[in-house]
Formats: sequence, C-alpha cells, structure tokens
Amino acid sequence: ILRTMAWNATCENWLAAEAALEKYYLSIFYGIEFTVGVLGNTAVVFGYLFCLKNWNSSNIYLFNLSVSDLAFLCTLPILMSRYANRNWIYGDVLCISNRYVLHANLYTSILFLTFISIDRYMLLKYPFREHLLQKKEFAILISLAIWVLVTLELLPVVPLMNSVITGSDTTCNDFASSGDPKYSLIYSICLTVLGFLIPLFVMCFFYYKIAVFLKQRNRQIVTAVPLEKPLNLVITAVVIFSVLFTPYHIMRNVRIASRLGSWKQSQCTQVFIRSLYIVTRPLAFLNSVINPVFYFLMGDHFREMLVNKLQYHFKSLPSFRACELTFLFREKG
Repeated sequence: ILRTMAWNATCENWLAAEAALEKYYLSIFYGIEFTVGVLGNTAVVFGYLFCLKNWNSSNIYLFNLSVSDLAFLCTLPILMSRYANRNWIYGDVLCISNRYVLHANLYTSILFLTFISIDRYMLLKYPFREHLLQKKEFAILISLAIWVLVTLELLPVVPLMNSVITGSDTTCNDFASSGDPKYSLIYSICLTVLGFLIPLFVMCFFYYKIAVFLKQRNRQIVTAVPLEKPLNLVITAVVIFSVLFTPYHIMRNVRIASRLGSWKQSQCTQVFIRSLYIVTRPLAFLNSVINPVFYFLMGDHFREMLVNKLQYHFKSLPSFRACELTFLFREKG
C-alpha cells in the first residue's frame, strides 16, 4: 500500500511538472526566442538587403535561412498566448498554419545549413568561385528546390493538425499528439530519416572533408582564403544538429510510440515521456536564435558592412551629430 501511495504521489508530481512546463517553460522560452531571434534575424535581413551589393551562393543560402527563421518567429506570440492561457482561441486555420510553419522552419533550416556546409567546402577547393555549384543561379535554384521539397514533405502533417475541444478549453495539439499514432509514427520516422539524419550525415561528411583538406594544407603559409572559418562554420552547424535537433526527433518518435495501443505503460510513464518531449521542443527551435551567428563566421565582410551601415544611419540623426560635435568640442578644449 505504501509503495502504491508513493507511486501515485510521484505521478501527481509529474502531472504538476507537465502542467508547469507547458504554462511557464514553453511560454517563457518561446518569448525569449522571439525577442532575441527577431532582433538578430532582422539585423541580418537588413544587412543583406541594404548593405550587400555583390551576392554569392553563401549569401543566398543564408538569406533564405533568415527568412525562414523570421517566418517561424512570427508564429511564436500565438504559441506563447496558447501555453500561458492554456487555451486556443484562434481557430483551425491558424492552428494548421502555425504548426506547419513551425515544422517548415525546422526542415528548411536543416537543409540550408547543409548546403552552407557544402558551399564552404567548395570555397576551399575553388576559392575563386569558378565551380558550377558556386554560381548564384545554382544557389537560387537549390533554394527554390528546398522550399518546394519541404512543402511537399510536410503536406501529410496538414490533416493531422486541428484544434480539439476538451471540456471548456480548446487546444491546438502538436504533430506528435495528433492523428492516428500508427500512421503518425511511420511518417515521423520517415521525416526523421529524410529531413534530419541524411542531412546530418552529409554535413558530417563535408566536415570530415574540410578537416582533411585543412590538414593537408596546414604547412602552407599563404592561402587564398582564411581556412579556419569554413571549419568553424561546419563544426558549429554539426553541434547545432547534434545538441538541438537530436533530442527533439528522438522524443517526438517516442511520444508518438507511447500513444500506440500495443505499448502498454503506466500513466506515470506517459506523463514522464510527455514532459521530456515538452523540454526538447523549444530547444530544437533555438536554432532560429543561433543561426545569425553564421553570418558573423562567414568571412564575407558581412559584419563590417552592417556596422558601417548602422554608423552611417546613426550619424545622420540630429542627436548623434550633436553628441559627436560635443565630443569634438571637448577634445579641442
């Protein structure tokens, strides 16, 4: 009896923890991601649109990456409201579109990061960008293909997404908590392999190729490009893949599998799985906040151009010019 009471108490604690994670952890974490991510990605889009005159393939991939991130970040205020109030008031259309954009950002980000890694390797091999894969036209075609591919890849998600009325509340369930778990699990595993594992393998392969290339060129004094930056870029991308995306994909599949009737588990185990899945969700989408770091690792003078452009605009402000004149006057005095 004592063991049963202790077990029930543990389950009650996990139920309370799950409710707290949904109400506070998700809403606060998404709020931080929205604030920091919008600032960073807006600065990047501003920099590319108004500062960069000569675009190359890397710029095209990175610009598309920031557009994808901004589209996702714009959906976060609705999610924050949903989890903070524990009620969905926006209807089926926004429920479907919100969840769709969320997944589209995840898988377009993965593919754009993969092609950025390929582009960095090509830059080492062909520093003057004379290869076909480095042409702007090719990068535009690849970017369009990524958007089309991810759109088609996620079409099966649409029928699974809808708002559900439970008592007096309405919820917009995520993909792992919707639909027939048998078919959802098959689709989720396919999406994990095609959308995550294969791109991760490709990225690791080019990380290895870059590392081997740098080892071979290590003793050369003069090189056409700074060789450490492409390696740093790919290492950062692989770390993002491993740390942020892997737990989410594992727990998403476990969460769907836990809904199968063939897998018998206690209520406490179900709550534990749901809680772990909740923890991994905002971590996976943290890439939208981290992605602007790539713009400062590219070595394409993006940071210098952005800073110069901001300084130019700030100097045109009367208050900035007044401060500048005051400083000059004091220096002369």
